[in-house]
Amino acid sequence: MLNIKNKKLWGFLVVATLSFTSTAQGTSTTISLSQVTKDVTYLASDELKGRSNFSDDIHQAADYITKRFEEVGLSPVAGNNGFYQKYSVKTITPKTIALSLNNKVIATDNIAFASTAKNFIWTMNNKEKKPSNVEIHTVGKDDDMRAALRQLNAQGGQHIVLLHPAHQDMFKRYQHYFTQGITKLNSVKPSSQQGGAIVIALTDISAERIKSLSVKASSTISTTELTNVVAVLPGNTKKDEVVLYSAHYDHLGTKENKEGNDVVYNGADDDASGTAAIINLAQHFAKQGGNSRTLMFAAFSAEEIGGFGSRYFSQQLDAKTITAMINIEMIGKPSKFGAGTVWMTGMERSDLGAQLNAALADTTMKIYQDPYPEQDLFYRSDNATLARLGVPAHSFSSTQLDKDEHYHQVSDDLASLNLPSMHKVIKAIAIATQPLVDGKITPSRIDTNLVKGKGLIY
Repeated sequence: MLNIKNKKLWGFLVVATLSFTSTAQGTSTTISLSQVTKDVTYLASDELKGRSNFSDDIHQAADYITKRFEEVGLSPVAGNNGFYQKYSVKTITPKTIALSLNNKVIATDNIAFASTAKNFIWTMNNKEKKPSNVEIHTVGKDDDMRAALRQLNAQGGQHIVLLHPAHQDMFKRYQHYFTQGITKLNSVKPSSQQGGAIVIALTDISAERIKSLSVKASSTISTTELTNVVAVLPGNTKKDEVVLYSAHYDHLGTKENKEGNDVVYNGADDDASGTAAIINLAQHFAKQGGNSRTLMFAAFSAEEIGGFGSRYFSQQLDAKTITAMINIEMIGKPSKFGAGTVWMTGMERSDLGAQLNAALADTTMKIYQDPYPEQDLFYRSDNATLARLGVPAHSFSSTQLDKDEHYHQVSDDLASLNLPSMHKVIKAIAIATQPLVDGKITPSRIDTNLVKGKGLIY
């Protein structure tokens, strides 16, 4: 028999045990396999052509999510006319660059650049010092190129990187990446806080030997409007405290096969499964009624291209009001712990996981710790945006990334899913988070000093 000396904890466990039976029974009628199947089937259908962010098809997915939110009785966020939360992103694509070092022109094949500005010019000659806002760096033969660029990207500002030719293969990868253009959220923040430029030159010249330089670069900028779908179920006694359930509904679109036909990246697991989950969790809690805290349900766009949907969302409210974020990412297949089981990223960063497991103590269910720490999954979904603001924000998944042959492939379709396992995961999340909904538990905040920031340039 468990010896519990903490009377407060004992009281919580008693209440949790008494409420668990009704909650578990409730999920049997409010979260049905048939409805889960219907939702994920449509979202992952060929009709939506992979829900690419820059296509018309993603709007059909947004319309469907909106319709379902309306059906279950949710309301728009205060101040919004409807469920759509529109924002814009800009794609900055390199157009031209001319670079000379010590009066020697560097071939464009040996230059790569990324910039958040449309144009920039930097000059320096023998009589002038380099521009005060431009830093020149040397990455030598034995230096870690990726680590150096990562640091400069996190720092932001204006940089010239003189890269030893020994890094040519890695340079080509960055060059190709930058050529595709970088996408940034249109923001009210000053550009000095969110951007900059970085020019990489493949050369054996070091920074100390630079006597003169000239850089002139231009890019094209295109702007696209995107949409989150956000709805609320107002709370009763703790209306100002929010429990956020989220998933991203965008995916990769289509590709052309050898015959010239479009092949669809259906994104059934990634992340039609998570989107179907939040819809059915919304239905469950709306039917159940009596939620003490306000419940918010957000379907984010642009996760696949940089998490811009969740970043915009985070700027529209006070992060301190969010008690916890339950971000659901790829739950369509059994985890390594068995069918119907789920694991959570960043369990060590807050006590949310421990509290959820306390709610499941008298069941056979359990929230497992992320079994793939080497994959850095805490930073690979929308939860990271809110975690950077201190929210106990975690992703819940069942994917086996070390074995999943369908990840970001056209084979990630409905046939690849285990729908009964997915159904069980959704019910487990509903049961585990019931104390959050009831206002009985409040997880610790995440230490923002221990969360890595986003790159400011690319």
